Amino acid sequence: MAETQRPKQSKAEPSVEGARFLIVEAPYYEEIAANLLEGALTALKAADARYICWQVPGALEIPIAAKIALDMARTAGSPFHGVIALGCVIRGETAHFDIVAGESARALMDLALAEKLPLGNGILTVENMEQAQVRAEPQRGDKGGEAARAALALYRLQAGQGTL
Repeated sequence: MAETQRPKQSKAEPSVEGARFLIVEAPYYEEIAANLLEGALTALKAADARYICWQVPGALEIPIAAKIALDMARTAGSPFHGVIALGCVIRGETAHFDIVAGESARALMDLALAEKLPLGNGILTVENMEQAQVRAEPQRGDKGGEAARAALALYRLQAGQGTL
């Protein structure tokens, strides 16, 4: 029987001082975006990470903005160590929801795999505003914080601070 190991989870994660993260935020729903950003910033600050925030109109623009920023930062000699995507897509009466939700997630995953990039996807895909609020608020769902912690965990793994 093969041995199975689970990574240890702790409340106090190790510092990533010096690591730079890009947050790409789509504030289409301003209150939701503000809550997602609050959660992400709290997680990044707790890890001593540096960050830059970019805003774009909607979830479909997040992947291309991330790619543009990654390329610009790399060219400037100051690359990002991870990306956190924040936004919200609420189901409506048309298929637009499925296209935006699916294509933004696919493009982010393609980017993360191609670049070997630690990524935290905090783009909510929900049925209504109430679900979005519950998931976005740092005191309840904290999906912005979860996205940042996911990117931080992947960065630590990539930097050799994690265990396999």
